[in-house]
Amino acid sequence: MAARTVTSLVRVLDVVPEILHDDARIAVVFGYDPTSAFNDGVLDLLRSLGCRTMPWSQLAECAPDLVISASENLTVPPGDYPVLVLPHGIGFQKQVPDSAGPGTRLSGLVPDALLEARRAWLAVSHPSQEAQLSSFRPNTAGRTVLVGDPCYDRLLASGRWRERYRSALGILPCQRLVLVTSTWGTESLAGRNPELPAELLAQLPADEYRVALVLHPNVWSGHGAWQVGVLQRTAVEAGLTTVDPTDGWQQALVAADLVIGDHGSVTMYGAAIGRPVLLAAFGSEAVPGTAGWTLRTAAPWLDTTRPLSGQIEAALTDHRPDRYERVVSEAFAAPGRALPRLRETVYNLLGLAPPKRPARTAHAFPLPAPGAAPPRSLLVRTTVVRRRADAIEVDLHRFPAALAAGAAETADSFQHLSCDVDEPDTRLAESATAVLVRSSVFATTEGRRRLAELLTDFPGARLAAVATEHGCLVGLRDGRAVEVSAGTGPCPDPGAAAAATYTVMRLELPPDDLTVTLRRGTFRQELLLRMHRPAAVDQAPASRDRTPAARGLPPSS
Repeated sequence: MAARTVTSLVRVLDVVPEILHDDARIAVVFGYDPTSAFNDGVLDLLRSLGCRTMPWSQLAECAPDLVISASENLTVPPGDYPVLVLPHGIGFQKQVPDSAGPGTRLSGLVPDALLEARRAWLAVSHPSQEAQLSSFRPNTAGRTVLVGDPCYDRLLASGRWRERYRSALGILPCQRLVLVTSTWGTESLAGRNPELPAELLAQLPADEYRVALVLHPNVWSGHGAWQVGVLQRTAVEAGLTTVDPTDGWQQALVAADLVIGDHGSVTMYGAAIGRPVLLAAFGSEAVPGTAGWTLRTAAPWLDTTRPLSGQIEAALTDHRPDRYERVVSEAFAAPGRALPRLRETVYNLLGLAPPKRPARTAHAFPLPAPGAAPPRSLLVRTTVVRRRADAIEVDLHRFPAALAAGAAETADSFQHLSCDVDEPDTRLAESATAVLVRSSVFATTEGRRRLAELLTDFPGARLAAVATEHGCLVGLRDGRAVEVSAGTGPCPDPGAAAAATYTVMRLELPPDDLTVTLRRGTFRQELLLRMHRPAAVDQAPASRDRTPAARGLPPSS
């Protein structure tokens, strides 16, 4: 197995165990080829999995029976063993820089030497790719094998796991997941607009949306994980989930409600499994006449100079499940049959009879790693849409405070800064109107004590909120406390309780026996507000000494 880039290695690792399982006749060795500019992370991945590895330079000494690679740009020593080249994306969709010269080459097409020696076999996912390759290189005729696309098959098989993936990523039922994906290069989405994830987080309400970022492994290898983390640091602190380039993008794609992408394969996979797609970039290196080019004309575009939320809502509302049927029909053949066909091909090239055990079919991807933690500080906007003497209805929109821009207030629209008690940014913490404790649940007496501590520790705050066993307790600067419980739905979080109480304060309404209906996108919840009236058990025990002095009176009284 050729191990040259993370991109190609991941594709081999995804496929080969599914076709060579349980066969003691076959020994697998990974040949590490360090010649790629994007080889960073290859050895780390091999070692983490316990793969037997050797230098690619020793390939001539070991005399393999077959070489399998998902990287076409490799030098193979002379010999009579075949070389099976798997695509590491969808087909042959773009021109890429040629490391051997100043020009470009068709991604996925092997060097002439292997074709002329009649040693190379190119796995394709659709018959049209055979004609495409022949038009570029006539000597590819008769050297292709139609197997389908094993990654596409696994994405389809994973559809029934969608809700499990969403739960593992921390996506709530009332939230939509926007997946931003980028290939590599200056004309990619990341090359053209690296700030897009942060802009989405700044404009999409955190209660209604989550944002995840899938970058091509070459971006991580070319810049380094540290640099990528620095570039997206504020966005990550604001709740952006950055997906591991070696594992997890497939689950995030299945979990997504909308894909924003470019001419990369992940965007095409998203369209192929029926997700709404918005294009934010599309490079000139894309090849006309391919399925990727069809997507370029079929998918709507995201105009990043206009407000983003309305465009995203329109894309979700206007999407038709059959919108990208032509893309699918041009990219994939024999869905669900890729692994059996690939297994047959490999055993034919090895000259071995396949094991009697039947071929495996596509399996769902395992559960992904957890998504990013929600932001600790939120800019909260509340708008009163209906008002009665004993009830108000309020639209609640919360945005990551590190990214969101303030808006002008009106008589019925207010905003405030809400911070978690463990917010490390002192600028935000010291400016907070509301301070929250979301990590613990307090008994009522303990909660009152904690509220007093919070308002002392944060002198600029107007209120503080903690979760209790029956809802939330919101402490006011004047010493009063408001009990907030759920009239409908689950117990409110301290931030929602604080937002309801703050809106009532700004309206100068008494926060007692009042119903506040909060609307967060499609989610509506009634909250009941009443003044907290400490029971005798909450008060300091009275002294048994009934003398005047003990009661705080002068002796003469």
